[in-house]
Amino acid sequence: MNKRNKQWLVALSTAVALTAAVPAAAYADKAVPDLRAGTTEGSSAVPIKAEETAPVNTAISKEKAISLAKSYVSIPADYKIQNVSLYNRMDINTKRNVWNLSFVKTVNGKHKGSIEVSLDADNGDMIGFNTYIDDPGAKPSYPLKVNREKAQEVALSFLAKMSPRLKDQVRLNADYGADAKPPLNGQVRHSLRYDRMVGEFPFVGNYIDIEVDSEGRVLSYQVNWNADIKFEQVKPGMTMTEAMAKIRETAKPELVYVVPYQMKQPRKPVLSYELQPIVLDAVTGEVQQSAGNSSQISTAPLAEKALGTKPKNGKNLTREQAAQTVKDHFTVPAGAAQEQANYNEYTDEYSGITTAEWNIGWTLKDGDKEIGNVNASVDSRTGIIRSFNSYTWQQQAGQSMKRIAYADARTKAVELVKKQLPWLVQELYLSEPSEVEIKRMNDEQSSEYSFRFVHKVGDARIDYNNVRVSIDAYSGEVRNYYANIAEFDYPEQAPAVISRDKAVDAWLDYYKLELTYVLDSDFVWNGSPISREKYNLMVASGELQPGEGLAEPKTKLVFRLVSKPIDEPVFLDAQTGQWRNQTTGDAASLEKPQASDIEGHWAQRELELMVAYKALDVADGKVRPNQVITRGELIKMLVLSMNSGRSPILYSGAESAKSSFDDVSADSSYFVYVQNALEQNLIDRGDGSFNPEGKVDREEMAELIVRALGYNPLAERNELFNLTFKDADKTEQKGQAAIVIGLGIMSLKDGNFVPDREVTRAEAAAAFFRFLSVSADLKEAPLRND
Repeated sequence: MNKRNKQWLVALSTAVALTAAVPAAAYADKAVPDLRAGTTEGSSAVPIKAEETAPVNTAISKEKAISLAKSYVSIPADYKIQNVSLYNRMDINTKRNVWNLSFVKTVNGKHKGSIEVSLDADNGDMIGFNTYIDDPGAKPSYPLKVNREKAQEVALSFLAKMSPRLKDQVRLNADYGADAKPPLNGQVRHSLRYDRMVGEFPFVGNYIDIEVDSEGRVLSYQVNWNADIKFEQVKPGMTMTEAMAKIRETAKPELVYVVPYQMKQPRKPVLSYELQPIVLDAVTGEVQQSAGNSSQISTAPLAEKALGTKPKNGKNLTREQAAQTVKDHFTVPAGAAQEQANYNEYTDEYSGITTAEWNIGWTLKDGDKEIGNVNASVDSRTGIIRSFNSYTWQQQAGQSMKRIAYADARTKAVELVKKQLPWLVQELYLSEPSEVEIKRMNDEQSSEYSFRFVHKVGDARIDYNNVRVSIDAYSGEVRNYYANIAEFDYPEQAPAVISRDKAVDAWLDYYKLELTYVLDSDFVWNGSPISREKYNLMVASGELQPGEGLAEPKTKLVFRLVSKPIDEPVFLDAQTGQWRNQTTGDAASLEKPQASDIEGHWAQRELELMVAYKALDVADGKVRPNQVITRGELIKMLVLSMNSGRSPILYSGAESAKSSFDDVSADSSYFVYVQNALEQNLIDRGDGSFNPEGKVDREEMAELIVRALGYNPLAERNELFNLTFKDADKTEQKGQAAIVIGLGIMSLKDGNFVPDREVTRAEAAAAFFRFLSVSADLKEAPLRND
């Protein structure tokens, strides 16, 4: 029997199974470990032998840690302990000894699940656990058995058992996790955060994170807490209203060009207004700046006008020519051998533009020992150098150990950029480091000076362009150069934009004001505060030893702006004042879509889910559940359902970006969904028209659903099905109707399929609600209509 016939038998057996309604019990949930707090009777984890005990000096031994973990979390008998480790964890500025225990479930050598438990090795408290279950077919059930409100009760109960000393010192962060839409597939996880309270104010640097699934199981628990922090009991010097007025007065929205990467064609820069979160000292009312984030962009560009013209595309450089181009502009150490030269052509998936480049590498050796390397990237058609990196592991003979001055390094970086990008210097501005950062770079332990250049057109910064230079602090040579300049046209005349006050008003709708304690400084180096990220980097590089440079943790009471929970990333269009989606550029809203006409409707939960994912549009606060759905709306709903709620991506350089239907243009709101449906063979091109506003009957919806499941070729064999509905003779797509009825996705009306009955928006929402559940069980569809 050939492969095709075997496949057909598989499909045939599936068809037979679909001839009767599929009971809900057929989709019983797979067993998962019960991770509620409690003991584990009968657990048969592998015992740890005494001689395996690590020679560590902690109050809690390894054996005790394993015993405690099993008392805190129910660990199923088929989970065996695989890994035990002891490490130091930094909780702000306090080192903590932590046992990390990993219990793993394997089936036939395959990893099927794990439970990781972390314990304080000095007092035995559980400070965290995580679970992982390999269940790719997991699907949510709606309505959820445990919703977010009920999950909060489960989380509080668990917290009280695990951390009784902390339960009265926390408060639910109502916004954390609240913006997450319910998943269309996979496991539902309610993410909850409980912030530490100090008197009446929260300290957001300490919190407890808990995840609860829709079955009421605690899936993860993480304690981020430091009892050593001292809080100065102060009272705010202004009210929330006064603080907001001060923020409104001092806010400086910035004009920035952005390009949404899934923007409809033609893809082009959009002028936006940005406003970074503002922080006020709650006592003094002063605007705060964090160390390392206080650089200022120079008020003048590198030059008043261009110093040259941009090289045009020409004949591709040879490998030798590309290497010589690098040597003409940068220092390649004497004796360095060229050992790499790779040519690459790349077509940008969004713009369709093809670029070509040489990536060339040199290696510097001392005898047989490699002591450094040089790498560069050169545009093969223009000769423009895109990047250069030079690094040596040891000081070369004769090289001076005297540091060059910061001012000299700055001059060298500016001159380099002028030489490499002469056609752009009138639009490039140096981002001046702060005094603290300059002091850090001037320190003897710092081996380089780093500089960043900002690209601006008029008063607007270009968000996606980036020029960086670093100069060796001893040799004065260029250590790193990177220039990423996207090719877009910008208006010669600055476009009209909304007023500064309107931009501030819009952003203050995006943010909310909160009064909270924050860390004033984490770490100190040479008398100056440094960020946690910088500290970790210095420890990793060996510049600091763990624990060195720690400052006494200090806190400050502040008013700060934080973003409200919203369903999509947005930016503010500076010309229209409209919020737009950062990904697509489409119109967006800060408010979650709400429909006022579905309360108490028989399909309320199904409609709410579709509205949450914008599979159904809401106009004037109404979703119109009893209105007949259009072909465009149905395709959008189907594609979103198949794609876990995400809009499909179409690339401008691909054929799919061209309109395939005469009546669905590239600027249509249905374009990406119709094109994606065509690519997946859910619809046919036919005579070249799609009719997006056409009404949909039950027979057409059944065919679309069956195609999405991958069973349409099977459905065409009508003789395989035991047709039980009365009006089978009036139904042209008999196999499709039998499948959707058999799977419970659609239902009969008094024993009839009623193929020509038009489908309402509510009926379509209900059908795709059930499609989401069924498709997880049929994820390995045997056939496609290719």
